[in-house]
Amino acid sequence: MNTISNTPTPHIEAKPGDFAKTVLLPGDPLRAKYVADNYLENVKQVNSVRNMLGFTGTYKGKPISVMGSGMGMPSIGIYSYELFNFYDVDNIVRIGSAGSISENCRVHDIVLAQGACTTSSWQEMYRLQGNFAPIADWSLLNSAYRTAERLGLKVVVGNCLSEDAFYDADPEAWKRWAEMGVLCLEMEAAALYMNAAKAGKKALGIFTISDEIYSGRALSSADRQTGFRKMMELALEMAD
Repeated sequence: MNTISNTPTPHIEAKPGDFAKTVLLPGDPLRAKYVADNYLENVKQVNSVRNMLGFTGTYKGKPISVMGSGMGMPSIGIYSYELFNFYDVDNIVRIGSAGSISENCRVHDIVLAQGACTTSSWQEMYRLQGNFAPIADWSLLNSAYRTAERLGLKVVVGNCLSEDAFYDADPEAWKRWAEMGVLCLEMEAAALYMNAAKAGKKALGIFTISDEIYSGRALSSADRQTGFRKMMELALEMAD
C-alpha cells in the first residue's frame, strides 16, 4: 500500500478533524449530497476532489459524515483506507445498491451484509497464506439489526458477493453463488471489510436491492439515487 501519511491526501482535501468518527459511504456522490441536504444539520462540505462530495454535520445531535466512494473495490479501497488510517474514522457504513440472486430478497428490500465473498484479488496485498473471509463488524451489524426492529423495517441478513466485473462474460455465474446461499451481488463490501480488519476499525454494508437478477425486475437510476430512504434512515439511526 502507499505509505503516504499526511492530510490532505491526493483524493480527499479535508483537514484533520473534518470527519466524524462514523462515515456513511454511498457509491454515488449525489446520494451523499442527498443525505446531507435532507437529513443532516449544521452541514459543512469537507471534500469535492474529483467531485467525490463529502459532508459532515449532525443527525439528532450526533456528529456524522457522508461521502461518495465511487464504484468498485479499487475506489472504495482508496477512500476507506484514507478515512481509517489518515482521518481517524472508526466506523464506515456503506449504503449502496445490490442485485438480488435470491428469491428471499426483492426489490426495495434491505440487506445487512454479514459477510462478503469476492471474485477480487484484493486480499493478495496482505500476503496471507490462504483465503481471508471478509465479515462485518458484529457490533455494527447487531446495532443495525436492532435498529431495524425498532423502526419496523424488515431486513435480510446474510452473505453477499463483491465482484470486480459488472458485466460478467459468464451470464450463468450468479446461479452457482446463489446455490451457496449468497443473497446478492455488489462491488465494494469485501475491500471495505478487509481494510477495516487491517486497520482495526469497524465496517458494515447495508444495501437496498435495486434489481432482481433472477427475474429481471429493476429500479430506475433516479430511484437508485433518491429512493433508498429507508436504508439511509436505518444507517443514520444506528450510527454512533
